[in-house]
Amino acid sequence: METDNRTILTQKGYDELQRELEDLQTVKRPALAQRLKDAIALGDLSENFDYHDAKRQQGMMEARIRDLKAILSSATILENGGSNGCVTMGSKVVVKDEDGFEDEYMIVGPLEADPSDGKISYECSMGAALMERKAGDKVSVETPAGTFEYEIVSVE
Repeated sequence: METDNRTILTQKGYDELQRELEDLQTVKRPALAQRLKDAIALGDLSENFDYHDAKRQQGMMEARIRDLKAILSSATILENGGSNGCVTMGSKVVVKDEDGFEDEYMIVGPLEADPSDGKISYECSMGAALMERKAGDKVSVETPAGTFEYEIVSVE
């Protein structure tokens, strides 16, 4: 779903990246600039750890700002259509495994994926298996540990 250098995001993911960019530019960048100013005021920069550490952090922060700007400027925001009951980007899906254990996932783009928070990419094996399926469908998910069977309990 990343075509023509466009990044697919949910509205929530887009908003979170926008907030991160704003925080970096309005809070963290000025704080780091003050830290650099204070380190420079100490004099000899050749052995000034705080100065060198702040410069390193500044480089990483500026790179992240550039990355966020590029992502946000090329983002396509997709939300769950939901009207047909099929799993799409932004859907919340409850699945049940062969033992009856249920899990809930939100289908997101690769940049938003956080399996520990229940957010899985449409590109991962589970996400790909769920796409365009409906409640009641059974899916097989191929993983390095083997093939697992799931039933889709609900789609929101």
